[in-house]
Amino acid sequence: MNILTFPGMVVSSKAGWPELEKIHPAIIKIFAFLVLPLSLIPPAMLYYAGTTYGDDFVVGYGGKPWGWIAIVFFLAEMLTFAGMGWLIGQIAETNKLKIDSHDAYLLAAIAPVPLWLSAFGLFFANVAINMAISVVALACSCGLIYHGIYALCHMHEEIIAMSITYTVISAGLVAWVLLLVIVIAV
Repeated sequence: MNILTFPGMVVSSKAGWPELEKIHPAIIKIFAFLVLPLSLIPPAMLYYAGTTYGDDFVVGYGGKPWGWIAIVFFLAEMLTFAGMGWLIGQIAETNKLKIDSHDAYLLAAIAPVPLWLSAFGLFFANVAINMAISVVALACSCGLIYHGIYALCHMHEEIIAMSITYTVISAGLVAWVLLLVIVIAV
């Protein structure tokens, strides 16, 4: 797959998705070359931001144990990936759609890419900039989920695709909030 087709996948179910389905990369390969490296970005950036300008970013964050927070955050991301792949498969099955577990995990691996990349915003010690970047990343992830469901389930009805997307995004938001709670609560 060409990396240049990735932005098109956010807005179209014809850009990149059929090619990915045809290539059918192994789950272990997807994990090793996509999920693992990109999921290391947010913990690394949290550690960097917390230790570099913790109190400048949010008052009281300078003294937090950022090394432990980064490790727990990373482990939570791994659990979230596993849970989301399973959830996508279950929701599709409940709606009587055919998606094999490989494609469900493929979608679970691709959908959070914008969120993982948005962690680079932590190079800026500005909450407003980071919130704006996060909102754009979340919108892109939503687009990836919708168009991924539509393409990988070979759908013809937008309403069902929207319903599945809404459920997956709702679960994803709960997981995202739990990940943020790790940072805030520790």
